[in-house]
Parts: sequence; structure tokens; C-alpha cells
Amino acid sequence: MRVNEKYSTLPAEDRSVHIINICAIEDIGYLPSEGTLLNSLSVDPDAECKHGLYLRDGRRKVDYILVYHPKRPSGSRTLARRVQHGDVAPTARGTRQDQPLPGKGDVGTAGGPEPPMDYHEDDKRFRREEYEGNLLEAGLELERDEETKIHGVGFVKIHAPWNVLCREAEFLKLKMPTKKLYHINETRGLLKKINSVLQKITDPIQPKVAGHRPQTTKRLSYPFSREKQHLFDLSDKDSFFDSKTRSTIVYEILKRTTCTKAKYSMGQGEGRKKDSALLSKRRKCSKYGITSLLANGVYSAAYPLHDGDYEGENVEFNDRKLLYQEWASYGVFYKYQPIDLVRKYFGEKIGLYFAWLGVYTQMLIPASVVGIIVFLYGCATVDENIPSMEMCDQRHNITMCPLCDKTCSYWKMSSACATARASHLFDNPATVFFSVFMALWAATFMEHWKRKQMRLNYRWDLTGFEEEEEAVKDHPRAEYEARVLEKSLRKESKSKEKRRHIPEESTNKWKQRVKTAMAGVKLTDKVKLTWRDRFPAYVTNLVSIVFMIAVTFAIVLGVIIYRISTAAALAMNSSPSVRSNIRVTVTATAVIINLVVIILLDEVYGCIARWLTKIEVPKTEKSFEERLIFKAFLLKFVNSYTPIFYVAFFKGRFVGRPGDYVYIFRSFRMEECAPGGCLMELCIQLSIIMLGKQLIQNNLFEIGIPKMKKFIRYLRLRRQSPPDHDEYGKKRQRYEADYTLEPFAGLTPEYMEMIIQFGFVTLFVASFPLAPLFALLNNIIEIRLDAKKFVTELRRPVAVRAKDIGIWYNILRGVGKLAVIINAFVISFTSDFIPRLVYLYMYSQNGTMHGFVNHTLSSFNVSDFQNGTAPNDPLDLGYEVQICRYKDYREPPWSEHKYDISKDFWAVLAARLAFVIVFQNLVMFMSDFVDWVIPDIPKDISQQIHKEKVLMVELFMREEQGKQRLLGTWMEKDRKKEEPCNSHGPKAGLDSPEYPGGAL
Repeated sequence: MRVNEKYSTLPAEDRSVHIINICAIEDIGYLPSEGTLLNSLSVDPDAECKHGLYLRDGRRKVDYILVYHPKRPSGSRTLARRVQHGDVAPTARGTRQDQPLPGKGDVGTAGGPEPPMDYHEDDKRFRREEYEGNLLEAGLELERDEETKIHGVGFVKIHAPWNVLCREAEFLKLKMPTKKLYHINETRGLLKKINSVLQKITDPIQPKVAGHRPQTTKRLSYPFSREKQHLFDLSDKDSFFDSKTRSTIVYEILKRTTCTKAKYSMGQGEGRKKDSALLSKRRKCSKYGITSLLANGVYSAAYPLHDGDYEGENVEFNDRKLLYQEWASYGVFYKYQPIDLVRKYFGEKIGLYFAWLGVYTQMLIPASVVGIIVFLYGCATVDENIPSMEMCDQRHNITMCPLCDKTCSYWKMSSACATARASHLFDNPATVFFSVFMALWAATFMEHWKRKQMRLNYRWDLTGFEEEEEAVKDHPRAEYEARVLEKSLRKESKSKEKRRHIPEESTNKWKQRVKTAMAGVKLTDKVKLTWRDRFPAYVTNLVSIVFMIAVTFAIVLGVIIYRISTAAALAMNSSPSVRSNIRVTVTATAVIINLVVIILLDEVYGCIARWLTKIEVPKTEKSFEERLIFKAFLLKFVNSYTPIFYVAFFKGRFVGRPGDYVYIFRSFRMEECAPGGCLMELCIQLSIIMLGKQLIQNNLFEIGIPKMKKFIRYLRLRRQSPPDHDEYGKKRQRYEADYTLEPFAGLTPEYMEMIIQFGFVTLFVASFPLAPLFALLNNIIEIRLDAKKFVTELRRPVAVRAKDIGIWYNILRGVGKLAVIINAFVISFTSDFIPRLVYLYMYSQNGTMHGFVNHTLSSFNVSDFQNGTAPNDPLDLGYEVQICRYKDYREPPWSEHKYDISKDFWAVLAARLAFVIVFQNLVMFMSDFVDWVIPDIPKDISQQIHKEKVLMVELFMREEQGKQRLLGTWMEKDRKKEEPCNSHGPKAGLDSPEYPGGAL
């Protein structure tokens, strides 16, 4: 039976007012609120065309939706809902009806056996009834709909009337535009002409959205006040508070409204009595807002509605459709984002994320151009690079020592010609310039974002907004309240045990009872979690994070062993082509393994970071988010960059020398860098990991996983729904369609992938100048991909006010500072830039780089090999080798101190360390100088903010003067009214005997 027929006692054509009354069951101690649930008021026959955006009357907007799973009430006595008709006012509130639900299979009327009792579902239903009654008392208007196209799902539609919106807007200090308009200071002279030219040039790439163009006028904003409603333009009350603001207000009421009285139905047996007594205690101490009710499964979802459909010919035009056309479509990738519309629809926090992503993408354009120029410079000068030419020259005939024990033989340096030429593309003097440029670029980007952020704060009326105002509304999380409740109950039980052992004096018995009652009611207000309560969680966090980092290091070590063993195995291959490509094969396969492991561990570490944050039980959502971000970033940073750090700073540093190599587990010899250095391998590692993460994790996962989840939900609903599901799907209401969308999980994953990418762009940019270009191409797609996900795949998130990007800004600054240090070490120790400079100015005989390769190679006498380490085939090159070369600065075998570190090594090391110190301090100074030169607040914005304050003062001064004049006018009128009475008094006195002239 359908819900409306089930609760109605009148024919369908006679129903004009339906009110569902929430009744109580006295024997279980449930106290009902004095509220009613409005099912429909004067139903509009055209309301169905509203597609669920309005209540049944077709006039009141649906501001929020609560979703639950209705179950058949258990027991012989359940909540009954009865339709009251006629005189609504007397029966609308506080009516009790102890009557079983009408319809098929009523308990007590059919005479059948009593169904099994589900106390858990009873408790959920009672909590919903009480909570919805409290919402009604708070002024909200509700409407229930269980006659839905989705099987087993009920919806509660919430509408906030005008008086509630005004009350809450005043409480939240929401800034609203007033009637006062003022002109924004415009640029003059040359700047005005330049701006007009730029506007004409950029006109094709501007979104076709109203208000996107620079405005010449702006409305003065002021925190809403019911006493000063005359300041605001209230001609259209329906649109004064937009849908984003209305849903925010309702959400604040939902968080603030509590449910405290519901408890389990009383059953038989001692176990049920104990459970009921325990729950009764908990209800005294605990309060349940919407977050707690969602966590406990009382409601399955809560969300605001989208403005309507985003595609279709007959779809009414709305902000969602406009966003889809001008922002969330891949066809408009070349256009600017309509940030103001994004903020209007999703709120300031999400608007700031997309604004930051847009600024970051724009700033990648000059970095990409310079990176391409540096790469082209390397391509243009590769044939003029003397060291690579010497390595490729067959006439030098340099014989190198084996790369592994026994199975590897001697090899010619000319066989590494391709690697040497490729290394020059990224290891050239222009790379140093590019590293300095990127350090200054990072500083400029941060300053540019701060200025952009201030402009948005001014435009979005957030200049007077402080985080403290949000902290007032930041309610404790459900998990925190549960832990506090648990602690308070333990404390209460301990105090009872103490009182049980200590005899009470009869005189203080009444006083003790009062104290106990007061303590029971306000127990959780005094109890809070301290560091002692969280100490086990802190220890677990520390141990788990250290363990996860150790796992990452262990995996990198495993990949190193794989590289070493694979290189040794391939060296035994009989094919010359396989042996000649050993280094490329091993590097490529190892990097792919690293990429797969990084992607898998990223998902695992994200879940572990969330679990570690949950066991800490942070009090507020903001604290929870910041702790989660810190843990997730730490684990993902280590996971993403550890293989790159190994290649950059550890590979080839601790290999030893021929005859005295360093071994892992006494069997695996440490890897060596190629004759051209490890920079080329670092470039390969960085490019594959960066591109692989962007392609697989950031794009395929973001596209594929939501589509797959949506398809699974569709199959599940099709299995649960009636056979005509497809027909029903076409007629679904807005709240039903939004329920099938993916819940919004926060901005942390979006920021995280961009911050990791920012690290790839800045930390090792000296080894891969094309990193900004690939990041730019990815971000162009990423903006539209995220936009499409927010508009089409996700439920509409609750709008959150924010004036900055929070902790992410500090992480960006930290990564930028770390990038300067890492690039200094990459240039100094990973590349051959410093050894080339030392050779050029200290050892070169003719001032050129001729002889540099020979200078970096040391000699080894093959007779000094340790037993069992010499090549099995010493004649592989066709001749007997007596002296082989290896890359290091050591004394030759004919020296008195053979194989000891030479003086050249110390000279190069001193130059490297000096370069690191000079580079780091110079670039840091230049970055700080850029930070100091560029003001955080643009001058025109500071002037406009000051102008707003002056105009606001003038507005209130004029209002006060008007009040004074009005008061003066009233006093003048009162004085004129009193004057006839005053003049009538003296005339009467002329005739009196006391008047002196009366005796004449």
C-alpha cells in the first residue's frame, strides 16, 4: 500500500491538508515533541513538473534532504500516524493517538502471532521521530516521501521559511549585499588602454557567464540583521538567499538540533532491562546531531539538492546546466573558469580550490616555455658537447671494468654513446639556470596566489571573515562525543563504587542525590579527552608511520636487488643485442615496478592515514582534516619520492672499487652509474613515475572508478526496484536522482594529487626540464575532469566558507623551500656540472673540455681482482685486458698509495659543497626578495576595502542622523500638541482672584 493511501482516511480527491502526527507510546517512556510533520499543504497540480525541487505545494523550495530506510514497526504497539482533516490548528500539535498502523496485517486485529521485535530499528525510528519533531520546533518545515522510485528508501524534504533564514543568517553573521551601490576605482591612462586591449584579445576565451566581466560597480555588503532589514533589497525574498546559502543555513540547524530522549523498546528478560538501563544512562549524557545520526545509521544520507538537470532539451535553465556548458565540458578547456559561479553554486572552499588550480595551471605556462627552451638548447648543442663526443669516439678505445662479478665481462665505453648523448639533453649549463628560474617561479607563484586570494576575498565579501567565527559553529564529531560519553560513564561508575564503600550521613543524603542528578545531566559538558586518553593512539600512530616508511624502504631495497640480479642474469645471455641493452632494460622494468607499487601503496596509505586519524579521535572536523592531511602527505611523499631519492643521491655513491666492492647480503654488488652519470636514469625514473601517476591514478582512476560505482549502483537499484524500473527512472524526482550520485568525500584527494605533482615539478626539475610541460597538459584535463565530477557525478556538497586554502599553503611553501635544497644537491652531486667546471678551470691545458672523460676515470690492474670475482670470459673483447677503467677519483695501480682516494676527489667535493651553500643561500635570498617586493594585498584592493569601511560608516551616520531628525520631528509635534493646553491655563488664570490684574 502506498504511503499516502496508508495514512489517509479520506478519498484522494478530498485531500487538501494532510498532517502526519507523531504519536507516543507511553509504556516505553517515549516523550513526543509538540511537532507535526507536514505531508502536503494545498497540493499544486502542476507541482510534479518541479521535479522534486519544491514541496508538494509547488511554492516552497526543498533546501535539504534526509534519507532513511523505512522498516515495518516491531511489537504490538508502534508509532501510528493519523491524518487530521478539517480544523488543523487545534489538532496540529501535541495530539496523541495510540492506534496501530492501518492496513494489511495489523497486529492485534488479525489475531496472528506477534512478529519478532527489532529493538535496533525501533530505536532508529524513535530517534528520527524525535529529531524531526525538534527540527519542526526549530522552525523548519518537513515533508516525508516514502512513495519513491527507489525501493526501501524514504526521504524527508526540508524547507527553511523566511523567518528561519533571517534568524540563522544573523546568527551566522552572513554578509549580504545592501541597497548601497558604489563605483570601483578604475585604472586610468596607459593601464586602462592595456586592460581594454587585453579584454578584447581574451574575449574568445572568456566563459559566457553573467558577471564574469570586471564590474565597475559593487554593492556594499553588511552582516545580515533583522533590525536593519531596510538596508537590504528584499523586493524578491525568494532569491535573496540563494540555494547555496539556504542549504548552509539548514545544515547548521541540523548540526545544532539534538536528539536526546529516544531509547529502546522495553522487552522481557534481565538482558533487555540492563540494555535499556544502560541506554537510559547514555541518553542523559549524550546528544545526537545529524553527524551522530548519520554515523549511527539512523539516517543513511543527508545532502542539499542540485539545481536541476544539466542536460536535455526540455530542461529548465539553471546554474548547474550553465556550469556544465561553460565549465565542466572538455570542449571549453581553453576558456577561463567561471570562478564566481563555481563559488555561488558550491561555496567558497571549493571555489578557492578551483581558483588555486587555475592560478597554478596558468603559472605553469611560462615554466613550460622555459623548460622547452632549455630542452631545445640541449638538443641543439648535443653535437658540440666534447665529453659525449669523446665517449662515442671509437679511436679512444677505453676498456671499462665489468659491471658485475663473474658473468659480466669487460666492455667498451663507446657502447654507452647513446646514453651519454641523451644525458646532455638534461645535463647542460642551461639546467642550472632553469633550477634557479624554477625556485624563483615557485616564490612568484605563491605570492601571485596570495594576491589572487585577496582579490577573491574582496569580491566574495570575506574580508571581515575570520576562522574564529567558523570555530564557534564547529561542532564536535560523533566519534569524539561517543568517546567522551564512554569516559564519562566510566567516571560515573567509579564514583558510584566509591560511594558504595563509603557510608553516607543521613543529613547529607538529599544533597548527595541532587549532586548526582546534576552530574548525570551535565557529565559530558565537564569531561573531555586529554593526551592521556589519546596516548595509546599516539603510540600506535608513531609505530605505524615508522613501519609504513620502513615498508617503503624495504620495497625500494627489493627493487634494487631485482635490478642487480636481473642485470647479472641478462649478462649471461648469448644474444649481443640483449647484452648491449642491459642498462635500459633493467632501468625501464624497475621503474614500471616502482610505479605499480607506488600507485597501490598510495591507496593503502590513504586508508591507513584515515584509520590512524580516526583512532586519535580529533574533536572537530577541521582538526580531523588537518591531521589526516599531515599523515597522508607524509606517507605519500615518502612513497612517491623514495625511488627517485635513491637514484639521485645514493646510486653509485657506495659501490666501492674493483677488487673491493660493497655487497648487499654478501652476494649482491651495489649498482654503478653509467659513465655519463646517473642524471639520465633519474630523468627516466622521474618522467615515468610522474606521467604514470598522472595518467593512471589521476585520470583513469578518477574517470573509471566513479563510472564503475555508478554502474554498480544502477544494477543494485534495478535488482531491488520493480520491473518497470526504466520507466520509473525517467520520472525520478530530483532528490531521488541525487541519492544515486556519489557522496562528496572532501577536497583532500584533489589537493593531494596536485601537491605531489607540484613536488615533481619543483623538487627534481634540474633533471627533467619538461616536467612543467607535462604537468600543464595534465592540469588542463584535470580542471575539466574535476569540474565534470563535481557537476555530474557527485552529490552537491554543503557550502563551506573559507578565506584561504588552509594547511595546503604551508605544505606548498615547505615543498618550495625543500626544492631549492634538493636541486642544489642534484646539480652538485648527481650531474657532472661541478666536475666539468673544476676540470675546465683547474686541470684543462688548453681551456677546453678535451680530456675530461679520461680525467674522471681511474685505472685498475685486473690482477688485483679478488678470488672468484674476475670475469669468466676475459677474452670477450678479443684481446687480453690488463688495465681496465672505472669512474672514480683514485690513485692508479702504479702509484705508491694505489687505489686510495686522490686529491682531485677532495677538490671536486669541496667545489660541490661550496656550490650547494652558494646556490641555496643565493636562491633563498632571491625568493625572499621576491616575497618582500610583491605585496600580499594589491594596492587597489586595499583601497577598495578602506573605501567600503568609510562608506559603511557614512551609511550608518546618515541613518543615525535620519533617526535623530525623525525623533526631533516627533518631539516638535508633541510640543505643538501641548502648546494649546499650556496657553489655555493662563487664560483661565486671568479671571482668578489670585491674578494681580483681576482686581482692576
